[in-house]
Amino acid sequence: MQNELIIRRANEKDFSAIYQFVNELEETVFEAEGQKIAFKQNTANPDFIYLLAELNEKPIGFISCHAQYLLHHGGQKIGEIQEMYVSPENRKIGAGKKLMDELKRVAKQNGIVQLEVTSNKKRMATHRFYQRENFINSHEKFTLELK
Repeated sequence: MQNELIIRRANEKDFSAIYQFVNELEETVFEAEGQKIAFKQNTANPDFIYLLAELNEKPIGFISCHAQYLLHHGGQKIGEIQEMYVSPENRKIGAGKKLMDELKRVAKQNGIVQLEVTSNKKRMATHRFYQRENFINSHEKFTLELK
């Protein structure tokens, strides 16, 4: 079937595609071996959700979400989207929406009661996407690099 867009759980075989997506997302080239170790550990963790978008069996994007029980949420299970990326040439075909819809479905199935996401201030189009998905901009994020 032509132009078949599917969303599925990512697995170890998807590392190369997701590694490339993360490099493009962060506009850098990460050391591959460390990334591969982290990817293997993360995809094996039942509280982490990694989904891959494929168009005609070719990877075009992914989303990752890490869940944990948070005290400041009354001990409820909260999912935080860590990365989301769709290749630029595929951003107008609904892949991001489909990734998000599947994440919401899987998250509910896994007892996650709320999703959170942090997005770089420069990614204005991404912010509009999350707002269309009914995310509310309710917090500021502060970072401190420890060297």
